[in-house]
Amino acid sequence: MTARKQLVVNADDFGFTPDVNAGIVEAHRDGILTAATLMANGDAFDDAVRLARQTPALDIGCHLVLIGGRSLVTRRAFPATAAQLVAALATGRIRVYEELAAQVRRIVDAGLTPSHLDTHKHSHLAPPVLDAVARLAEEYGVLWVRRPFDFPLHALRGGVPRVKRLTSDVLGLMRRRFHRVLTKHGCRTTDHFAGFQITGRFRTAELVELMSVIPEGSTELMVHPGRCGPALRAARTRLKESREAELEALVALEVRAAMLRHGIELVNYAGLDWIEGERDTLRA
Repeated sequence: MTARKQLVVNADDFGFTPDVNAGIVEAHRDGILTAATLMANGDAFDDAVRLARQTPALDIGCHLVLIGGRSLVTRRAFPATAAQLVAALATGRIRVYEELAAQVRRIVDAGLTPSHLDTHKHSHLAPPVLDAVARLAEEYGVLWVRRPFDFPLHALRGGVPRVKRLTSDVLGLMRRRFHRVLTKHGCRTTDHFAGFQITGRFRTAELVELMSVIPEGSTELMVHPGRCGPALRAARTRLKESREAELEALVALEVRAAMLRHGIELVNYAGLDWIEGERDTLRA
């Protein structure tokens, strides 16, 4: 029997701006996007909640933020970069669990039931953040947590920038502790992950090619679609015009054809849970 290839396509930054929200919903309704993670401290949080209620097939998770934006607890600005976050964690200036718990609570209090957790800029690679994320996943019964370790993409014809490839390799060194902590709290991840090395760089042709190297098992593809309207143009982010290009790729018929050609089954996190049927076993 041929092993299955299951693909979850998850959009980060739901709630960032209204034009990003609109692009995410469009990518879901007209394309291959199956899930999105919501920023509880995003400027367009209320708009995202409204859209999520109108789009029940869109699987919603929490995009937990400790870099950029403002704290829901102190109302002060979070560190602007990963390096600044590491310094803040080292000196105890951020109460990580309290901050992230407030974000999960805001999403749950809005009437949404998150199926998965991830973090902005993959900050849960830092041990204190991972410990808090895993604890919250267990407390709120959220089974899935993102594993931010790209599977090898060297086979892609366009290649991957050397800096991105080396950064991905370094992040992979944290893999053993990462999975040990998640296992301790009854969390699980997809078998594979893709998106870090190609963030802001892929178009339709690249996404078609990516489908040819999706491995057997379950994979999460991280994407950042959006409409590049006035709110996004005014926002502090490097991902602006690239979001329009990602949106175009996600709705392209060529991509759906490539998925069919390579035997890829499009699912969301709820679908993976139902297919695998392991929730009761893992949480026993």
